[in-house]
Amino acid sequence: MADWIPAQVIENRHWNQDLFSLSLRANIEPFKAGQFTKLGIVIGDNLIQRAYSFVNSPQQADIEIYATRVTDGLLSPRLHALQAGDTVQISARASGFFTLDEVASSQHLWLFATGTAVGPYLSILGQKEVWHKYRKIILIHAVRYAADLSYQAEISALKRQYGDQFIVQPFVSREPAPLCLTGRIPQAIADGLLERHVGLYLTPENSQVMLCGNPQMVRDTKTVLEAKGLIKNLRRKPGQITMEHYW
Repeated sequence: MADWIPAQVIENRHWNQDLFSLSLRANIEPFKAGQFTKLGIVIGDNLIQRAYSFVNSPQQADIEIYATRVTDGLLSPRLHALQAGDTVQISARASGFFTLDEVASSQHLWLFATGTAVGPYLSILGQKEVWHKYRKIILIHAVRYAADLSYQAEISALKRQYGDQFIVQPFVSREPAPLCLTGRIPQAIADGLLERHVGLYLTPENSQVMLCGNPQMVRDTKTVLEAKGLIKNLRRKPGQITMEHYW
């Protein structure tokens, strides 16, 4: 328990019925963009805990966590119900290797996310380093409904700041939505739709890819990318695909 410290809730922003963002204040250790922490609440005699990625960049004072309420979950409904002034336990030390330190330089950086897995990318995109390291950054965010496309103001602000260097392409699978593609990410790569739509190509020579979110999306997208010649990025054998399963 020595690693756990209290965090005060500053704000609990509800994006819709289930998606929410907690702003917290706690004296945690420095972390790297893309890493995750753990939140916990004591229920009975047990500390119920789950891992959540940082949405905020390391230089920001307040901690931000983006999550979804799982109706029958032990922890997320309680986090969803927190109000300003409440306290939650947080791990003082961050974890994870889903960071730019693990990704080579390249012309293009493709960021693929489903649902709340867009969170660590927002942390990464808040760092000046990423904009110097890649000529183009493409954010692909897949959700079920248009109302699930949170953080649009923040993404639009990045688009205004970095212009044509930043390409954003959302996918909405269960309803038509303006400016959004339908279907699944792996299929849109396999049939060339995504590349045609954004005007760039996924090749081993000019691409680095980060995959984060639904494990099925991560696995299927990895398979499609491997068919195009990209390989998993390993420390002993650098490649182009860096992955994080989000649950």
